[in-house]
Formats: sequence, structure tokens, C-alpha cells
Amino acid sequence: MLDGPHPVLPPDLAAQAVRHGARRMRLRRAAHRTAGWLLALVLVAFLVWAGVEQPWATEPAQVTPPLEGW
Repeated sequence: MLDGPHPVLPPDLAAQAVRHGARRMRLRRAAHRTAGWLLALVLVAFLVWAGVEQPWATEPAQVTPPLEGW
């Protein structure tokens, strides 16, 4: 099986592989950078919302409780 003729490869196969790998690395780096910025923006938006709305604070009572037993 190994004694048979080997297929002919293009002469610039290594250069094509390097270009393809470099392009994939650039795209991956850009995707990671974009995801990081998006995560930072979501965090800032959440912090601004939490600062304005203060969801941990209880709402003030609309009616005062009755005074009994004076």
C-alpha cells in the first residue's frame, strides 16, 4: 500500500496552510475581543440598572399600620 505512487501535492501547500492558519487566528482573536467588549458592556448596563432601580430595596408602605392598644 505504501509502495504505490504518492499523490501530487501543490507546490505552495505549506504557504496556503500558513495563510489559512493566520486568518483563522485573526478571526478567533477578533471574536474573543468582541465577546469581551460585549460582556463588559452588559456588565456596565447591569450595574447602571441596579444603581438606578435598586431592586434590593423594599418599596415604602402605602398605608400606615393601624395603632391599636393605646
